[in-house]
Amino acid sequence: MLGSLSPARRRLVLGVVALVALVAVLVGTVAVFSAQDDVEPVAQDRLGPVLLVPGYGGSLGVLDPIRIALEEQGRLAVMVPALGDGTGDLDAQAENLAEVADRTLAESGASSLDVIGFSAGGLVARLWVKDHGGAALARRVLTIGSPHHGTAVAETVLGGVGDCSTACEQMVPDSDLLRSLNAGDETPDGPRFVSVWSVVDRVAVPPTTAALDGAALNLSVQSVCPDDVVAHGGLPADPVVLALLSTALGTGPPATPTDVDCG
Repeated sequence: MLGSLSPARRRLVLGVVALVALVAVLVGTVAVFSAQDDVEPVAQDRLGPVLLVPGYGGSLGVLDPIRIALEEQGRLAVMVPALGDGTGDLDAQAENLAEVADRTLAESGASSLDVIGFSAGGLVARLWVKDHGGAALARRVLTIGSPHHGTAVAETVLGGVGDCSTACEQMVPDSDLLRSLNAGDETPDGPRFVSVWSVVDRVAVPPTTAALDGAALNLSVQSVCPDDVVAHGGLPADPVVLALLSTALGTGPPATPTDVDCG
């Protein structure tokens, strides 16, 4: 049909077709973002299970102090085993978290979950919320020493100091994964977010990489206990972090703990 048109008219028709296609793409994109934003937050006054997501390497033992403290409070704490050796694709880890979350809800009969992510586990928790259905299931998300904007340590390793795995590459500042994760609102509609870190952390570097932009409670352990010198690996056992389990994961609005034995 186009062959029968004059060159000028043919260019006009092709231009109109291209414009229509572009409009369709833009409308589809807007629809996708609207669907992502159309999340009904779960009830904040109902406490459900708490999922514990380990950091790089997948060690669950480091989360034992948190698990024990939660169980003493009468909460059901569920450890989320990492895929493989815990150094692979963080998005795949988020898919795994989604499966554990669905299974936990089905087995417990609860209507929502709280999630605690230590170190890289905080990124996994946020990926689950943003891209894997977690926004409609999570009530609270607490991240501990998480490199939300990357860490210089991963950048150094990638530069040739050591072997940088997939997760390591994804935690390099301005990686493709971090650009996607942090695009727009870092605390999307759905759960309430809390992030805590140590100012002397030498793994999540700089420590302020843990601060979330958006509607989040952000605090360092030193803002509560100024003389606290806890390193990265000691954060799950730190008294400020353990106190947050009540003030951040309770039924009231997340709050900085005030009655903490700083030792």
